[in-house]
Amino acid sequence: MDLILLLKWGVMGLVEGLTEFLPISSTGHLILVGSLLGLSDAKAKVFDIAIQTGAIFAVVLVYWPRISSTVVALPHYARARLFAFNIFVGFLPAAILGVLFKKVITEYLFNGYVVATTFILGGLIILWAEKRDQEEAPIQNVDSMTWRDALKVGFVQCLAMIPGTSRSGATIIGGMFLGLSRKAATDFSFFLAIPTLIGAGVYSLYKERHLLVADDLPLFAMGLIVSFLSAWLCVRWLLRYISTHSFVAFAYYRIAFGLIVLLTAVMGWVDWAD
Repeated sequence: MDLILLLKWGVMGLVEGLTEFLPISSTGHLILVGSLLGLSDAKAKVFDIAIQTGAIFAVVLVYWPRISSTVVALPHYARARLFAFNIFVGFLPAAILGVLFKKVITEYLFNGYVVATTFILGGLIILWAEKRDQEEAPIQNVDSMTWRDALKVGFVQCLAMIPGTSRSGATIIGGMFLGLSRKAATDFSFFLAIPTLIGAGVYSLYKERHLLVADDLPLFAMGLIVSFLSAWLCVRWLLRYISTHSFVAFAYYRIAFGLIVLLTAVMGWVDWAD
């Protein structure tokens, strides 16, 4: 077993877990860190998507009381059925468009220049969103959402197919623009991530199964486990953080990070075009 390669995938799992649910783009970070570590071939791109499953298990663990109570209540309570239906409706746009455009997006948009641009634009949009009065948001919790609200957030989630946009950033900030409070948008983003990322991981592994061999299992396991542990810590921290803070700090981080990537590309220090 290549211990250096195993360690590299441990780093990738850490990056995935720490960035997946923050509005700073896990895919963007994985592309850039993967480029630095020499993990940018076709197989690495499959692993990048697959190890997201570990981060999703962390969300399931944190939200397990709500998930389990909803499942139990489905046959008896309309609110539980509406909540489950909203998640399904929100998941559909990304599921359909992801299957249709995944190959094109992976081939043409997975590079540092796209990531840097979307990082900066995303940061500016977050600053804009945070100027809105959250006390006046008409939807203060996920149970107040209609299926139309869920569908709108689902379409906004599709913007995250562009690397560097951030799935959580698109759904949280998009949700805030659509009338959700910061807490409601964050909760719905996390719930929506469960079918979205599990579906993406399973689909990617199935479509690219010809690239995988049995020797890849320890590497995949390393990325998955580290992703789970780091995401679990990150989700718990973020839920506490947003109770007293806005997303402004993440906006400035995105802008600064994007400018650094552009600087390294212009100066020729790192070739982000691959």
